[in-house]
Amino acid sequence: MTTTLITGGTKGLGHETARRLKDAGHTVYIGSRDAARGLAVAQELGVRTVQLDVTDDASVTAAAQRIAADGGLDVLVNNAGTQVEMHDGGVVGADGLTAEMMRQTFETNVFGPVRVLHAFLPLLLRSAAPVVVNVSSGLASLTRVTAPGTPAYAYPGVAYPASKTALNMITVQYAKAYPGVRINAVEPGFTKTDLNGNTGHQTVAQGAEIIVRMACLGPDGPTGGYVDVNGTLPW
Repeated sequence: MTTTLITGGTKGLGHETARRLKDAGHTVYIGSRDAARGLAVAQELGVRTVQLDVTDDASVTAAAQRIAADGGLDVLVNNAGTQVEMHDGGVVGADGLTAEMMRQTFETNVFGPVRVLHAFLPLLLRSAAPVVVNVSSGLASLTRVTAPGTPAYAYPGVAYPASKTALNMITVQYAKAYPGVRINAVEPGFTKTDLNGNTGHQTVAQGAEIIVRMACLGPDGPTGGYVDVNGTLPW
């Protein structure tokens, strides 16, 4: 049985990924900052839950201890994310960016995955087929955001794209450091979720497709990549 942890698993892409992986036969834990909400969603989906705030060392450590005691972990989906530059349905650009906005964004989107990886890698390394999926964004691609006339080029925000570009680098470096673990960054596409004020044009079912696909990789699957449903993306 494959055991999977999804951070930020109570709604949006995390919720749909949990549902799909549970249906695929995984034992799924959804990580939730709010323990009561996590329990309610876990009961709805028929999965397990663990209190987990990716910005808090003690919370992440306790979650790792709990899952270790339950038997270990095979797949980690770093899905928890924030987009603090969304404001009143719009996006704060460089002219309104503050250091505090950057700090809050990186605390969840960059330091969070590192914190979780640090705590759970000892469990993953005991698995016969360990997998890490880092949920990135098409806005992480420097190639895309510098291509005039594209949606990525038109996006004015700074903090969110910068955080996901950093996550891509983390993905590459961890993949090189741990060649026995399949570690990849995925771009779900512009999906309608609370993260973007529900302005996305895809459904969560469409967005979760690449997350689920990469979470189900075998030991011979690709690693160190940045992909969407159509294949490899430019860095």
